[in-house]
Amino acid sequence: MHPYAAELSQELGLRPEQVDRTLALQEDGATVPFIARYRKEVTGGLDEVQIQTLFDRATERAELDSRRDTILRSIEEQGKLTPELAKALKAARTRTELEDLYLPYKPKRRTRAAIARERGLEPLADLVWKQDGRRGEDVAARVRPFVNPEKDVPDQAAALAGARDICAERVAEDAGLRREAREVSARRGTLCSNVVPAKKGETTKFENYYGHEEPLSQAPSHRVLALLRGEEEGVLKVKLSLPDDEVKGLLAGRVVTKPQSLFAQELRAAVEDSWDRLMGPSLEAELRAELKERADRQAIGVFGENLRHLLLTPPAGARAVLALDPGLRTGTKLAMMDVTGKVVETLTLYSERGADERARAAKLLAAVVQKHQPELVAVGNGTGSREAEVFVRDTLKGMGSQIPVVSVSEQGASIYSASEVARDEFPDLDVSLRGAVSIGRRLQDPLAELVKIDPKSIGVGQYQHDVDQGLLKKKLGEVVDSCVNAVGVDVNTASPQLLEHVSGVGPSLAKKLVAHRASKGRFTTRRELLKVSGLGPKTFEQAAGFLRVRGTEPLDASAVHPERYGVVERMAKDLGVAVSALVGNAELVRKIDPKRYLGPDLGEMTLKDILTELEKPSRDPRGDFTAPQHREDLRSLEDVKEGMVLQGVVTNVTAFGAFVDVGVHQDGLVHVSQISTRFVKDPSEVVKVGDRLTVRVLTVDLARKRLALSVRAVQEGGAPQPSGRPQVGGATGPGRMTERGGGSGGPRQGARPASGPGPKPPSGPGEKKGPEPFNNPFSKLKR
Repeated sequence: MHPYAAELSQELGLRPEQVDRTLALQEDGATVPFIARYRKEVTGGLDEVQIQTLFDRATERAELDSRRDTILRSIEEQGKLTPELAKALKAARTRTELEDLYLPYKPKRRTRAAIARERGLEPLADLVWKQDGRRGEDVAARVRPFVNPEKDVPDQAAALAGARDICAERVAEDAGLRREAREVSARRGTLCSNVVPAKKGETTKFENYYGHEEPLSQAPSHRVLALLRGEEEGVLKVKLSLPDDEVKGLLAGRVVTKPQSLFAQELRAAVEDSWDRLMGPSLEAELRAELKERADRQAIGVFGENLRHLLLTPPAGARAVLALDPGLRTGTKLAMMDVTGKVVETLTLYSERGADERARAAKLLAAVVQKHQPELVAVGNGTGSREAEVFVRDTLKGMGSQIPVVSVSEQGASIYSASEVARDEFPDLDVSLRGAVSIGRRLQDPLAELVKIDPKSIGVGQYQHDVDQGLLKKKLGEVVDSCVNAVGVDVNTASPQLLEHVSGVGPSLAKKLVAHRASKGRFTTRRELLKVSGLGPKTFEQAAGFLRVRGTEPLDASAVHPERYGVVERMAKDLGVAVSALVGNAELVRKIDPKRYLGPDLGEMTLKDILTELEKPSRDPRGDFTAPQHREDLRSLEDVKEGMVLQGVVTNVTAFGAFVDVGVHQDGLVHVSQISTRFVKDPSEVVKVGDRLTVRVLTVDLARKRLALSVRAVQEGGAPQPSGRPQVGGATGPGRMTERGGGSGGPRQGARPASGPGPKPPSGPGEKKGPEPFNNPFSKLKR
């Protein structure tokens, strides 16, 4: 049994054998997606979140044990390790407990207590600490032996001051006293902020936090991070106010046990000094760090969930897309992509330089549309997006065309354009045009394109630049890996940036797969993957189920793992059909008797997954998409009026509410109190990025560019439909939201979150089949 099995099973509510077997899989090199998908019988059906949580807890325990060993060695080398101390250290279950016990033995700078010891005052401190003698005895007689001018102890007062310093340090380093003081401080302390003198009278985005105070235990993550941001920007002074008098009384009650003793007054003074000078500041720093860590984890969790929903946005798929990256001064960059994502034409339009240039731009745009027949038009949501949309719609209307025009988030597109990835992909394409390509491909397949960009730059986070960057990178990496493996990847079309997130692959092997594909041609079976240098049996086991190969073996294009092909072959044989006839034939699959195939190596959960996959092989979990439809008469915030009922798309979810794009170049905020008619503690319980909402406009603040919206008001008022627009449900295209502090809207910094891809055009008999995918690895995945 794993050494952590018993403890972690109790902490996480799992059976010890689940913990033991799952950790054994990790030690054997298995990844979270692989374990969750293909080892359900071993784990007892744990999902990815449970498995990752278990791994994280096991790592924390290992780090705690490593620190414990270091502390034990250090104290032992000092010759101060007693059996009682060793027992206490081994029983400690948190890093804080360990550090509290280690504090008296931790190497430290030359403190006032250390100087007092050097002056021979430790025995006097012992007298004070033990509270020997009764009040009324001759203090001078007790202290006189410790007066020594040669050691800088010229008189009785100096001797007692040194003794108090030693006692103060003892109080501050007592693990039990620190624990009690910490608990009271955390429970009764408050988080306070105020404007710095230099900013007094100024209007800032942090003015809601001038003179702010709230209990530490109740401070939500977004407010903590907003306050710290205000402090970082030199606007706010943030401090923790601890219950000083209460803690001093508590400590004195524990330490001064003989109030009538000769040195009770000295010891009481030492306790107060200990709190004011040593323990209080130390615990304030600790609590502040804990507050920040808690806020970081909550904010990172929100970011991770937003990123997950964004990456799993339904793709437009294999459709020709005309993409525009708007620009008022430098012109709008246009890129035309075929159904495979291949760039077939680029140009720059100057539609905002007067009537003549606008007419010329309209002719150029019309020519591109007539030549390439795009099925969708994607317009980046940056500066000039509304003007570009109006121009495109007017041009298409003049042509009698009804091609859907979709607003797509361009957050991070400029970073991608100048990246090494973009240079390698488009060495001969101007940087400005690469952004248009990225916008178009995000519409065709958000996941395939967004994996090329640092997740922090995608713009669905909350204070992502302020939180622990190591923790953020880890979490977002896990989310991207999870999404990529949930969808599956066509190994013959995927980019190296996509392949590196496949279970067991990584950046180095991803490049080798692409190089092998380029030099040897397409993979025709999964088994051919073993010919790639560096891809051995173990990696094949971890990766094969997530890599799709469309060739001679029908199961290679499914999520059925090669280790289970034999079972499927038996099923097909028992039905008297070929495997190819069974795959995708729901009627045949329903004739299979699962009990015939259960055994020691194949349990019910895995068998159920196999049958589900056979019925709908390579089903894309992202689903189908539809385009949100905004009112075309609303082009800016000035057009929005209080009381309007609009349709919008959720672009970001935070701890205090959800931001919604209603098509006016400015996201509106639905505060958590306005999300539902029922009480909602966490907005993510009700809405997610990409959701469609019908909202009522509560207030429009043009001066501060803020838009307050409400779902609750619509629900209470009978949910009227947006004027002239149908209510559409489901997910939508990628969106974004700029960072905002304290639950306010704030300028969009030239970007409007995406609406979504347009509706899928009907197909029928004789429809022309497009070419093989060029850079759209999910284009053939069935839904």
